[in-house]
Amino acid sequence: MEIVQIIAVGLAGAICLVFVRQVRPEFAVLLSVAIGIVIFLFLVGKVLVVLNILEDLSLQAQIELGYLDKVLKIIGVAYITEFAAQVCRDAGEGAVAAKVEFGGKVIILVLAVPIILAILEIIVELLP
Repeated sequence: MEIVQIIAVGLAGAICLVFVRQVRPEFAVLLSVAIGIVIFLFLVGKVLVVLNILEDLSLQAQIELGYLDKVLKIIGVAYITEFAAQVCRDAGEGAVAAKVEFGGKVIILVLAVPIILAILEIIVELLP
């Protein structure tokens, strides 16, 4: 029951953050990042299993691994961007969080261009 451990770390961290924010607010952001990293470490094994399954499925479907690589990068950018934006919000910097999210969206769009082009090429080939 990894979820129980994740919830326990999250709740314990939140309680610690309440006290740290009152005494030393400058350390609250660092503690928040540390809690996020600990939770991520709980999930690394699960993520690796999913990545292996996706790689096996793409090989069976004879999909070029470059496309899977792009999709995984897009997912990674989305998660990292969300994490960074939440840290900015925890620090009280909502405007910076919005800029981080915008930057992540632009990077995702750039990463998606080769996939979009491949889809368009397939559509053009199917048209008479």
